[in-house]
Amino acid sequence: MPVRMDNGDVEVFTGWRVHHDTTRGPGKGGIRFHPHVDEREVTALAAAMTFKTAVLDLPFGGAKGGVRCDPTRMSIGELERLTRRYTWEIMPLLGPDRDVPAPDVNTDGRVMAWVMDTMSMVHGEAISASVTGKPLSIGGTAEHAGGTAAGVVMCVREAFAALGLTIAGSRVVIQGFGKVGAPLAFLLHSAGMRVVAVADVAGVVMNSGGLDIPALSTHVHETGSVAGFAGGEPVPHDDVFAVPCELAVPAALAGVIDEAAATRCAAKLIVEAANGPTTVAADAILDERGIVVVPDILANAGGVTSSYFEWAQNRQGIAWPDGVAADRLHTTMTDAFTTVWVSAQTHEVSLRRAAYIVGLTRVAEAITVRGLFP
Repeated sequence: MPVRMDNGDVEVFTGWRVHHDTTRGPGKGGIRFHPHVDEREVTALAAAMTFKTAVLDLPFGGAKGGVRCDPTRMSIGELERLTRRYTWEIMPLLGPDRDVPAPDVNTDGRVMAWVMDTMSMVHGEAISASVTGKPLSIGGTAEHAGGTAAGVVMCVREAFAALGLTIAGSRVVIQGFGKVGAPLAFLLHSAGMRVVAVADVAGVVMNSGGLDIPALSTHVHETGSVAGFAGGEPVPHDDVFAVPCELAVPAALAGVIDEAAATRCAAKLIVEAANGPTTVAADAILDERGIVVVPDILANAGGVTSSYFEWAQNRQGIAWPDGVAADRLHTTMTDAFTTVWVSAQTHEVSLRRAAYIVGLTRVAEAITVRGLFP
């Protein structure tokens, strides 16, 4: 994708949009801007979306998009031109009944607005249902922004109840303090948990008595990182999952829980707020050690569920009354957790395997009943 930069030079970027399976409905998945994005990553994430939407029983398939770039080194104008060129290139794949993108790593409502506007200008009509995670002024919903974090908290509550653990006073470690990790820290803190350690790309801060989350948020807003926060002690990145706690939540990028982290992990429960945070080898170690893992395709599905509610309202042409989306999110997430938990007990497997059993069964049923054409 050739894009004209502010200095007049033309720089060529590479991007992808992958459809994994659309048997159950239009493709659904975010668009990420990151310097290390590649085809394999986007393809794997698209596959995960197929099963994530199936586990939640949403009428979507799996898709994902990405552009290899460093958005921190680009101006607003350059980002807009990149987004619009990328949208133009993948437009044959997009549409409310074909593929509905959403924000992901380093993208937000502003980027979604550019995607929607590009599509709308080409088609000559406003297509609000073409993307989700949009600004409120063009058909977005207030519930979307916090959907992922809210869904994680619902899974935490269900898992704690199933395991006979008590929320109040329990300790939690959160790896990542961005779009998901930051609101999640507030929600878990408000629920009565002690957030004893928080990590981001620049550092880790720990306080065994519990971090002051509002003060930490202010510090991050002012400095850009949790590093240097006066209300806690610095901890090496490699030690974050070794901090004693009942709950660990990876809420950043993939692969952060490797074999070493799994061997040292001190938590009784891991709830995956990020996509693919646990490696295959690490997952086997956690299972052997008896550490329960609520997998990403269930735990962080509050985001795509909220996207579905936004898409549905756009298609209906009417906004739902306050509270309806929140109630439906709670019902959808708790029902999905119960289904996966029962599957795990029935088949005597981990929650991850159980979630894939549920998702794969639903996709397979849809493929079977649709049959072959011609």
